[in-house]
Amino acid sequence: MDVGITTIDTGFVRPRFDASYLLAEGSEAAFIDVGISLNVSVLREALQQQQITPEQVKYLIVTHVHLDHAGGAGVFLQELPHAQLVVHPKGARHLINPERLIRGSIAVYGEEHFRAYFGEVRPIPAERVIEVKHQDRLSLNGRELLFLDTPGHARHHVCVVDERSQGIFTGDTFGLSYREFETSKGPCIFPTSSPVHFDPEQMHASIRMLLSYQPKKMYLTHFGGVEDVSRLADDLHEMIEQYVTVAKGVDGLDRKQRREALTEGVRRTLIGRLTAHGCELTEERMIELLLPDMTLNVQGLEVWLDRQCKTKNS
Repeated sequence: MDVGITTIDTGFVRPRFDASYLLAEGSEAAFIDVGISLNVSVLREALQQQQITPEQVKYLIVTHVHLDHAGGAGVFLQELPHAQLVVHPKGARHLINPERLIRGSIAVYGEEHFRAYFGEVRPIPAERVIEVKHQDRLSLNGRELLFLDTPGHARHHVCVVDERSQGIFTGDTFGLSYREFETSKGPCIFPTSSPVHFDPEQMHASIRMLLSYQPKKMYLTHFGGVEDVSRLADDLHEMIEQYVTVAKGVDGLDRKQRREALTEGVRRTLIGRLTAHGCELTEERMIELLLPDMTLNVQGLEVWLDRQCKTKNS
C-alpha cells in the first residue's frame, strides 16, 4: 500500500524515465531522488498539489550522486528552508563541492551535451548535509526510514527501507524497469552497469540484502513502483551474469573492437530478454527506448574490464 507516497515523473529524458518520490507523514515531508535542476519546477508543483509547503520538507534524500538522481539537489534545496540533504558518506563531498562530479559527467556525455542535458549543478552547504551510514535511521514525523549501504551500481549508493509501506526506495541498485516494456507477465527489469563503479559481485550481494527485508514493493527511480519482487530479483541476478559473460567474451580486443562487440552483446541480451518477456514493440522502438542505458552500460562494462585487468596485473 502506497501510504503517503507520491510518484513524480520529473520529465528528464522522456516521460516515465526518471522518478522522484514525495513522502508525506503528518506535518513533515521528504523527497527521495530529485532529478536535475531543469526539473525542479515539477517537484515544486507536486508540493502544491499535495498541499505541502516548502517549510514542511524535512529531508531531501538522494540514493546516490549521479546527476539524474541528485543533480537538482542544490537548486531545489534553496527553496526548502528547513530541509537537509541526506546522502551516503562517500557521496557527500561531491555535492558540497560538485566540480569533480561535473568533470566526470562531462567526460561521459561531452560538455555541450552535459550543459543542455543537466542544467546547473549547484553546491550544497556542508552544514545542511546529513551523511547516513549502513543501518542508520531517520524519523519523518515518527515514520522510520532505514538506510542501507548498497554498492554495485555506485560505491556511494544507499537504499531506503520504509517500514510503513513495506517498500524500499532502490535508486539504481534494483535495476531499471520501464513501463513501456510491461506485458501480461508483469514488469520487465534489467540491471544498470553504468560507469564508473559497476561491480557484479557487490550488486548481487546488495540485491540479496534488499530481499532479506521481505519488501512488498520496490520503488525504482527508473521507473516507478514494482511488485513481484522475488521474480524480478531472480531476473536481475541472471542478467548481471549475462553482462559479465558478454564483457569477458570481448576481453583482449582492441578498444574500438571491444566497444563494438560489447554494444552488440548488450543489445542482444536486452532484446532477447524483452522478446522472451512478450514485449510486442518493434526492435527499432526497443532500441530507441534503451539507447541511453545501453550506451552507459557499455561504458560501465569497459571500465569494469579495465579494472579487472589492472587487478590481474598488480
